[in-house]
Amino acid sequence: MTAIEVRGLRYSYGEFAAVSGVDFTVRSGEILALLGTNGAGKTTTLEMVQGFRRPDGGSVSVLGHDPFRSRTAVKPRVGVMLQEAGLVAELTVAETVRLWAGLSSRRDDVDDVLDRVELSHRAGVAVEKLSGGERRRLDFALATWGRPEVVILDEPTTGLDPESRQRMWKVIAGLRDAGRTILLTTHYLEEAEALADRVAIMHEGAISVAGTLDEVLGAHPARITARVPAELAGSLPPLRGSVSVTGGTDVLVQTVELQSDLSDLLRWAESAGVRLGGLTASQASLHEIFLAIGADR
Repeated sequence: MTAIEVRGLRYSYGEFAAVSGVDFTVRSGEILALLGTNGAGKTTTLEMVQGFRRPDGGSVSVLGHDPFRSRTAVKPRVGVMLQEAGLVAELTVAETVRLWAGLSSRRDDVDDVLDRVELSHRAGVAVEKLSGGERRRLDFALATWGRPEVVILDEPTTGLDPESRQRMWKVIAGLRDAGRTILLTTHYLEEAEALADRVAIMHEGAISVAGTLDEVLGAHPARITARVPAELAGSLPPLRGSVSVTGGTDVLVQTVELQSDLSDLLRWAESAGVRLGGLTASQASLHEIFLAIGADR
């Protein structure tokens, strides 16, 4: 079942086309990481998915409703964590959550919510006294109050230290495991790799790459590197990927058939009695793919 469906989405600022024909879906109970290079149109796309901005063209459906035209139907079922939440500085953490509880049609328990984001010990502290990371955890608590069916998280771990970020990942994964649907944006590519069931990378207003992590990473060349004796560098076995040799001994194989090419290279080395020095084999990383997309201007 599809929880979020975006088809042919378009939006322009005057003559500038910020979003030009974006398509993606988020299935119920999965995490989709929507990534984007600077100026890719990710923020504008997210605003249209949230119903904050009317599209110039195309369509958005959230839980079967247009989020702009049917906000009253969508809002009670969707939690949103913005990059800037506009919290009231003078209220305490607990007062902030209780205020939010009074405004929400969803039901939850204040103590349980604060415990989930590890803010119980800060319940009586004013928001203005919180660290940046603590404010982000409070934002998350408000967005997930009442465990909404769909949660939109815009840079949820910005400002968190590495240990706190790991703990937040567990909470986010727990929401997904409980059947919630999550649309996540992040600048931390390792966060997308750790959490996302699927990723979509935007560039210049369109989706450049989309799929499961295995699909996205598998479509880009993996790398095998090794050193071989100079006299044997010209007699390497035929491989499916591209092979280059520098300095007479340093071999680089770029391939989408990592397992097959690595096996062939190892069999050749064994039959030739060659020890492959500095042997490494690695799949393409999301970081490499992201940089390659950004460089394609």
